[in-house]
Amino acid sequence: MRETQSEGESNNNNNNNGSWKQQPPQALLERLKDYGQEDAFALWDELSADERSFLVKDIESLDLPRIDRIIRCSLQSHSLPAAAIEPVPESSVSTVEERTLEERERWWKMGLKAISDGKLAVLLLSGGQGTRLGSSDPKGCFNIGLPSGKSLFQLQAERILCVQRLAAQSTNEGSTGSVQIHWYIMTSPFTDDATRRFFESHRFFGLEPDQVTFFQQGTIPCVSKDGRLIMETSYRVAKAPDGNGGVYSALKSSRLLEDMATRGIKYVDCYGVDNALVRVADPTFLGYFIDKGVASAAKVVRKAYPQEKVGVFVRRGKGGPLTVVEYSELDSSLASAINQQTGRLRFCWSNVCLHMFSLDFLNQVANGLEKDCIYHLAEKKIPSIHGHTMGLKLEQFIFDAFPYAPSTALFEVSREEEFAPVKNANGSNYDTPDSARLLVLRLHSRWVVAAGGFLTHSVPLYATGVEVSPLCSFAGENLEAICRGRTFHAPCEITF
Repeated sequence: MRETQSEGESNNNNNNNGSWKQQPPQALLERLKDYGQEDAFALWDELSADERSFLVKDIESLDLPRIDRIIRCSLQSHSLPAAAIEPVPESSVSTVEERTLEERERWWKMGLKAISDGKLAVLLLSGGQGTRLGSSDPKGCFNIGLPSGKSLFQLQAERILCVQRLAAQSTNEGSTGSVQIHWYIMTSPFTDDATRRFFESHRFFGLEPDQVTFFQQGTIPCVSKDGRLIMETSYRVAKAPDGNGGVYSALKSSRLLEDMATRGIKYVDCYGVDNALVRVADPTFLGYFIDKGVASAAKVVRKAYPQEKVGVFVRRGKGGPLTVVEYSELDSSLASAINQQTGRLRFCWSNVCLHMFSLDFLNQVANGLEKDCIYHLAEKKIPSIHGHTMGLKLEQFIFDAFPYAPSTALFEVSREEEFAPVKNANGSNYDTPDSARLLVLRLHSRWVVAAGGFLTHSVPLYATGVEVSPLCSFAGENLEAICRGRTFHAPCEITF
């Protein structure tokens, strides 16, 4: 979603002739009054000519009818009682223990076939800065301290390269370069330039530059509790990114859904940047998705304990769609409830932002979310002309898609194999670069031992391990030739 689409449309002539230097442009003021937002010009008389010009352009860049609709619908929705929730039906979940070797192999082959046919795209949500990690860089630039020193972006790019090679080898065509997975990367106004520069300076990590497309999520004004625009300064409206769910409207407004269709893409693998173990373009997950014939799917991990601060999948209303509720919305008695048949928590399937969508469904979601205009309201301190003031940020979340899905399947994965979040600075209690690094090293050490390798280490093994380059192996496969009978001293990186 881009608020800048209508920039300059309504008062271009006024800008050029400077006739409004003494008074606000009348037509623009009337438009603001129509939506109860005329206070945006309250300090006009105190502004310099340049500041007046900036304010006019800032207001003109806003799609006021749309923003008014979003504010009204979101405030109204927020006051309505939500439908009761039910646990996800067991039939909607493929659990790790029930999955057979035959199913895994069949899904792996189905996924590789679809990838070799050019039907899969990868969609990365990368709008966030590493502020909580103590960095102003995009999160994907972060180096979690692996022996290779690779950034999250590089680890993910090399996993794409590995899957391309596996898909090419799975067909009889042979040539590794014959398979290409297109990578769509959503940035934000705060990370776009730095992300592009990082990719260019690292030569796209071995990918072809034309197989990577960057696009920006939108921003949306911050408002007071009664829906008035908050002014960051006397001549600038306070705005914030529209949440990772802004990806749907951003894909639509930047015509990238059409671009995907033109490329013959049918399926889109969507994930968040801050997971060091993410299996980008996972053939098994894709094969499962195709086999089930659903519109959407999500990888889930089992909730570690009742009060873990993670959103969980639920069914909203009797026989209703699957959706996600945040941990703060789940009553503690519900969070602790046990399913007597399975022995698991009744609400146990955690959302970890690893999703698969059909392209047809993404089109449907983009249209549905735009029509309904319902955003989540987050009460935050907003920088304003009165200092930091309490106000509302409006956001959509990636999981807002699921209520629109005619069918959703959940695919359980092992936390130790696929979920190493990087959210907080080292020294925090959880989800730090150190904890993610150890998860990677421990998993890869298990791969090496399973492939017949040996490890030596001068510090306790629980505090170290080896790193397997994604260019060598995607999920522990094809390591025997490299590892069997060899000894590796941890920590180190294993490459070709």
